[in-house]
Amino acid sequence: MLYIVGTPIGNLKEITFRAVEVLGSVDLIAAEDTRRTAVLLNEYGIKKPMISYQKFNERASSDKLIGLLTDGKDVALVSDAGMPLISDPGQILTGLLREKGLEYTVIGGPCAAIDALILSGLDCSRFTMLGFLPEKKSEREKLLASYASVPNTLIFYSSVHNVKKDIGYLYDALGGRKISVVREISKIYEQVVTFTLGEEAEFTEKGEFVLVVEGANERGNTSLSVMEHYNGYLQKGLSKKEAIKKVASDRGVAKSEIYATVVKGEGDAI
Repeated sequence: MLYIVGTPIGNLKEITFRAVEVLGSVDLIAAEDTRRTAVLLNEYGIKKPMISYQKFNERASSDKLIGLLTDGKDVALVSDAGMPLISDPGQILTGLLREKGLEYTVIGGPCAAIDALILSGLDCSRFTMLGFLPEKKSEREKLLASYASVPNTLIFYSSVHNVKKDIGYLYDALGGRKISVVREISKIYEQVVTFTLGEEAEFTEKGEFVLVVEGANERGNTSLSVMEHYNGYLQKGLSKKEAIKKVASDRGVAKSEIYATVVKGEGDAI
């Protein structure tokens, strides 16, 4: 198992008991700077073999770590300070783990958004935390429309009573993007389910949830105009509403944006 471990950004005592426990129990520690990590390990009397894992050797080190993890070894990944992947190395490794179906977990701190972002496997280089969706429809639609074309990974909190509805709202506003539903972070029943908005997905509806959604990307680029794109789906037999939803999904924008363009182009409401 790979453990992605958050470490102090300053005072060495600002580390969790669990992080110390994990660092003392793994077979190997992959560190951005082995000399700096050695200071932390010495503080807690931990003696473990280390290898360098930094941006200059990230790909080669990731391949080596994948081999060790496949052989059943436990590995901790740490950065100089703070959380790996957040402007630090680690994204290549987690991407490879997901490709190969290997599990990993996060030993973080009291911030569900950051832990969920890393567990999601989505892009950690740019992200926006948006909290709980507004209850009022108008406020919710306005918020989501304002972020529909933003390339950042989007992070939302959700309750067990609203999670299915919130996923539906995100699909209506953002189209068919990847989403990770993350629940019960760091607990016994921690679960991460990744799928595409609009698809059916199974997950346990218990506990607190974080929804991590990929940002707008190049998928939205097309040489077709919106109306050409829309009419193409109509010719394939889709209804007007279905065509709008598909165009929004293909372009990675909100349905309301496509709807407005179509209404203007057709001269009437859908």
